[in-house]
Amino acid sequence: MSKVNPAKLLGFLVAVLAVMGGLAVLKGALLIGKHEADTLHLLQVVFRMDAGQWPHLDFMTPIGVLAFVPITFFMGQGAGVGHAIIYAQIALGMVLLPAVWWVGFSRMQGLVAYLFGGVVLVLVLALAFGLSEPTISISMYYNRWAWAISFVAIAVAILPTLGRARPMIDGGIIGLCMVALLLLKMTYFVGFAPAVIVGLAVRKSHKALGVALLVGLIVMGIVTLFMGLAFWQAYLADLLAVAGSDVRPQPGESLATVIMGPAYLGGTLVAVLGVLLMRQTEDQASGVALLVLVPGFIYVTFQNFGNDAQWLGLLAVLLFALRPAVGALNSRGWNLRGALTMVAVAALVMAAPSLINLASSPFSHFRQNAAWYEPVLPRMQAHHDIMVPTVRTSRVEGRVAMLDVGLHHLTEGAMREKPASLLGEGLPRCELEMGLPGWIDAIAQDLERTGLTKDKQMFVADAFSSHWLFGDLAPLQGGAPWYYGGLPGIEAADYLLVPLCPAEPDIRKQVLEAIAARDDISLTEIRRTGLYVLLDIMR
Repeated sequence: MSKVNPAKLLGFLVAVLAVMGGLAVLKGALLIGKHEADTLHLLQVVFRMDAGQWPHLDFMTPIGVLAFVPITFFMGQGAGVGHAIIYAQIALGMVLLPAVWWVGFSRMQGLVAYLFGGVVLVLVLALAFGLSEPTISISMYYNRWAWAISFVAIAVAILPTLGRARPMIDGGIIGLCMVALLLLKMTYFVGFAPAVIVGLAVRKSHKALGVALLVGLIVMGIVTLFMGLAFWQAYLADLLAVAGSDVRPQPGESLATVIMGPAYLGGTLVAVLGVLLMRQTEDQASGVALLVLVPGFIYVTFQNFGNDAQWLGLLAVLLFALRPAVGALNSRGWNLRGALTMVAVAALVMAAPSLINLASSPFSHFRQNAAWYEPVLPRMQAHHDIMVPTVRTSRVEGRVAMLDVGLHHLTEGAMREKPASLLGEGLPRCELEMGLPGWIDAIAQDLERTGLTKDKQMFVADAFSSHWLFGDLAPLQGGAPWYYGGLPGIEAADYLLVPLCPAEPDIRKQVLEAIAARDDISLTEIRRTGLYVLLDIMR
């Protein structure tokens, strides 16, 4: 396989960045097709930060600050939030590009370097969630970012250099990538740090490991200097609170399903076979590193909503790059290069649906008809560049239990759990199915018309609490843009809003039970409509 031409590789990477990023910018707005709740969660965080608040210190979130700082930076430069999201992705692509180029040039041959670079940049610049669902979504974009950063660190740590070792460069890249994961999403740091350390150790890249640790400590020290020790304490507290919460004990399938389920077993077998074959080559170090890496792949996939096994693309790259020379045989006489090639191709084929979906998403986004969309934040003219389909905001639908239409004898067996109650009154069995932005906007506007809520803080008995983005409320100090459990921010709340048809009925019930268990909180109803009950919080 031929050596990579560095100029051609650089040109390819720049072209991918320019085409995918350019198409997103040229559309003129970010047109979200689904996952409005995730979008509102993101908007809550970046608008809080734009106002001077910080994650963990001023509000609760298990997602690291680095997931939001780039977006907030571009908002601070005057960009609408839709463009700020797109600019942030492009900026991350530009930051990663030199490292991606270095990895491809120093460790890969032929088309493998181009495959690696393309996969990393596609993950950064995509406008879709993943899997094979083509709808445009910015949901969990930080997972894509974290996969991309992880791929770079893992490739540097595991793949041997093709020429003279450059431990200062390698260690610097790994250190920056790992501390970025620490500040982006802890799951990736925990999942991949062991493989990175083992990969460097078994290759005796001790200097690179030392440089990586030093760079990581320096960056953490700088963060501590500006944010204080309280930042790390608050970050840890948020992570522990979410880990101990029973609201979302797992974001998707069970661990057993992610390993052995029909949609995942093929990937698991490919990974195991790849490790077994690598252990039969003369490159024992790579076999050990892959052995430690596979559990990290599975753990991170298990921890991510949707359980999208993005690691299959990297596995294919690693196996292609680590193949032994032509003629290498194992004890049974198998052609190891050919066998690893087949396993790598299998991994790439399994990864293809998601990667193709991500790669094509800017093109799909560019083809959307903006006339079918309307702004997520109708009252913020400067941020009308983030939009959702009109039907998904103006068409509000819910699901109700049909207890009163002659079906009580059928439904009561399926509803053994006692329904949520407020001040001794049972609440309707209803769940919001569609129209979250329009529903929140209607409630926020109705509250504003009462004259009760200007600059007041409100705790919402539901998973989402974005009402202050739509009306005259203030964001809840210490609150959680996405509810994970407990009563975060209740001490600062002036009001409690209880939706009569919440997005998450179980969370409404949990919140009301937690408040009822507090002896220092009393509630007084001050307003009731067909959408909500508003209560004054007395302490």
